[in-house]
Amino acid sequence: MNWLANCTGQPEPSTHPRKTEVPAMNSPEPTAASSFTPDPLEVAALRSSRPPGRGPVTAYDWLDHHRANRPNKEAIREIPSQRRFSYADLDRRADALAAFCESLHIGRGDRVAILAHNGVEFFDLQFACARTGSIAVLLNWRLTVSELEYILNDSAPKLLIHDIAFTETAQALQGLCKIPNLLCIESAAGVQADRNPYEATLARFVGTRAQRAALTHEDVSTIMYTSGTTGHPKGAMITHGMNFWNCINLGIPAGVGLDTVHLSVLPLFHTGGMNCYSNPVLHAGGTVVIMRNFDPGLALETIGDSAQGITHFFAVPAPYQFMIQHPDFATTDLSRLRSAGVGGAPCALSIMQAWADRGVRLMQGFGMTETSPACIFLDPADAIRKLGSTGKALMHTEFRIVNDEGGNCGPNEIGELWVAGPNITPGYWNRPDATASSFVGRWLKTGDAARADEEGFVYIVDRWKDMYISGGENVYPAEVENVLYQLPQVAEAAVIGVPSERWGEVGLAVLVLKPGQTVEKEAVVAYCSQRLARFKVPADVAVIDVLPRNATGKVLKRELRLRFVDKDAPAIS
Repeated sequence: MNWLANCTGQPEPSTHPRKTEVPAMNSPEPTAASSFTPDPLEVAALRSSRPPGRGPVTAYDWLDHHRANRPNKEAIREIPSQRRFSYADLDRRADALAAFCESLHIGRGDRVAILAHNGVEFFDLQFACARTGSIAVLLNWRLTVSELEYILNDSAPKLLIHDIAFTETAQALQGLCKIPNLLCIESAAGVQADRNPYEATLARFVGTRAQRAALTHEDVSTIMYTSGTTGHPKGAMITHGMNFWNCINLGIPAGVGLDTVHLSVLPLFHTGGMNCYSNPVLHAGGTVVIMRNFDPGLALETIGDSAQGITHFFAVPAPYQFMIQHPDFATTDLSRLRSAGVGGAPCALSIMQAWADRGVRLMQGFGMTETSPACIFLDPADAIRKLGSTGKALMHTEFRIVNDEGGNCGPNEIGELWVAGPNITPGYWNRPDATASSFVGRWLKTGDAARADEEGFVYIVDRWKDMYISGGENVYPAEVENVLYQLPQVAEAAVIGVPSERWGEVGLAVLVLKPGQTVEKEAVVAYCSQRLARFKVPADVAVIDVLPRNATGKVLKRELRLRFVDKDAPAIS
């Protein structure tokens, strides 16, 4: 008798925010004539939806696999320090940190935060948490104490690991947020390991093995706080499953493998730094070269150095622009780059063309912290033919472009991009309200305006929140910025909507000029008028020294609005 096919009972309510409940299975209880008696625990498991942390897919330990198969392979290299770590080294470090956390009674579900510049410590923590079941909280070191106070009170870590440069901040936060333990990293050049509290702690616990938690793809690995445009930031929960599916989704089209050497320049507290392509490279057994802080000259020097052997690179548009503007850009050897990805913000066509002229086709993609992050990617074969597109959905992701009525948009019709798949967050830490408002069923509403052409290639038009309405017409700043970047005097450009009594809103072009250059408002307006519809042409121009950006290089348009829009002005769209 196949009793597994005929269980009775109703599923219990799911505790997962968006999980589809397991269908009820119906069967009588086994009789005396049954060939065997089923395990009551197995029957109970079949009758109920999967509780958190007990899903069917095991979260396998990538590091343990590579330690067993290629222990001496280089896993991580730091620049400029040139510290190098094999997979066996990284495995020992993760075990030691896990054992230290266990000594502090940090276990499954507990949080450990890190406030540091880029370094191997981020991966020590990630893999240590994967062994104890604890959750890493990655902190943006550019935030103020009051901003970090909110995040740490929300996540309540039992340990804060911090760079020595942030000691004063960490100590203040320990008191404000009642954090039980601090651990300081002193990684300056020339500092002996025994004088570095973090390294000394790892050395003390080397050889001690913490009890390993049995984790699944549903367990939370990391909390990443998204930069809030209004109100407080939200902690996106990143599961072990999301990390795995991102490695598959992104690793295949990017050509990640054992021979990959990836230069990681984005902050590792950000999903772009951890997951484009650092984690996919470590999952595949390649090498990640970590730059402590981005420097365009050092990045070009590293890419051009045959001894470094860089094959992969990823950044948001700003670092690409800064490298273009560096005097070494024209002469750097870029021939070893097999994959150069760009995402995180609309990329000006002039940036893509400048790199294409050097023989590097930037591969655009679209993603968010909440999507782990990759979900749409442009195949290199289409990079020129579909210049400006972010591509098509990756293998294990779906998308829709939705109109105001909730229906699907037609070809080239602009709507909001929605995505779904196993790479999507289950929700926001301690924010069921935000989780509910961000999803329609299984679909995550991205907040991005997009269109898809007749072949299904997606074009990100802009963020909905950055769009403004002038005389009843929608204006997407990214389109206007593309034109402004073509002006030879312009180094950087951003467009915002400002109030207008006549039109409701009009565009303000905020420019950063190249050294020694000047430009008149009339010349900018005339140039745009030849290339844009009248309602898209900026009504005014402002020149400033530097655009405000976040840690990954995205322009903070809310700060521009605060600077250029009077606080008593009427609200704009």
